[in-house]
Amino acid sequence: MREYVLAGAALLAVGMLSPGAHAQVKATPGKAENMVLLPKFLGILPFDQAHRGAEEAAAELKNPAKLQYLGPTPENSVAGQIEIVTNATTQGVNAIMISNNSGDQIVPAAKKAQAAGIKVVTWDSPIPSAEGEDVFVAQVDFTQTGRVMADMALKIMGPEGGKFAILSASPDAANQNAWIAAMQEALKDPKYAKLQQVGIVYGNDQSELSYNQALALVDKYPGIKLIMAPTSVGIVAAAKAMQDEGLCNKVKVSGLGVPKEMLAYTKNGCAPEFALWSFVDLGYLTYYTAYMLATGEIKAEPGQSFTAGRLGNYTITKDPTRKAGLRVLMGPFSIYDASNVEAAAK
Repeated sequence: MREYVLAGAALLAVGMLSPGAHAQVKATPGKAENMVLLPKFLGILPFDQAHRGAEEAAAELKNPAKLQYLGPTPENSVAGQIEIVTNATTQGVNAIMISNNSGDQIVPAAKKAQAAGIKVVTWDSPIPSAEGEDVFVAQVDFTQTGRVMADMALKIMGPEGGKFAILSASPDAANQNAWIAAMQEALKDPKYAKLQQVGIVYGNDQSELSYNQALALVDKYPGIKLIMAPTSVGIVAAAKAMQDEGLCNKVKVSGLGVPKEMLAYTKNGCAPEFALWSFVDLGYLTYYTAYMLATGEIKAEPGQSFTAGRLGNYTITKDPTRKAGLRVLMGPFSIYDASNVEAAAK
């Protein structure tokens, strides 16, 4: 598959191999740490893949405590996440790994967890203010995400450009908001001058709502050429909507999606190009990070280096995409199209 790497491997080198004041630390297997993996909500493939990666890491590290995979429903994601964190604080948990869908609303519960001695590691989507968070495991650099989406839009729409709209997840999803802001910043480059964003709608990562929102965009903005959906639920729903309405020749779909779910839509031209990273690896790296923080083998501070099993070496750095907070950067992107999506979907 084709990987989207900025300036060679320079960006990854900053997050993974930057020189720090700490020696490279390897995990000590077999320590009992009660850990909770908390997705935005249950029931979608990327989070199931992250769970699989976390279970792989748990098995390697021989943690005798069973990993708890807890999540709310899509309809109750914000309140549900806060409730799970609140409950975990009183149940002897050592680490909570959160894909945050609650914005800064989760801060009071996260702070209480920290006060109880629990390590709070975010993954996929951080706490915007970084309050109540020890470290964020970032799948990719969020600024780069904006450029990836801008490049895909330009390639799909062609040099003549045109109008496009965005179908996002929820207004409180920190990762979605950061990616969209990064894309809007990238669009200031003169090479994207003929691309015009005309609107943003939210499908709350619910298939039916996202489907209807995609159709609403077509009605509201006649002549749009692309729907950009930086959400694995939204991109599938939008592609299906365009297919069902016979609009794929007029309105293309792109964004962030899972190859297995996007295979048919990429092969038939509804979604000619999209991007993603490995959620299995993200869950794996998140578990290693949280385990080593919980055991005290590493500290949440810049320059702390550690080895995450089969993924190799990483270094905790300041998060350059937020005003505060620390980050472990995984990366890289993979771009999928008709030439490689079938192989990736297996």
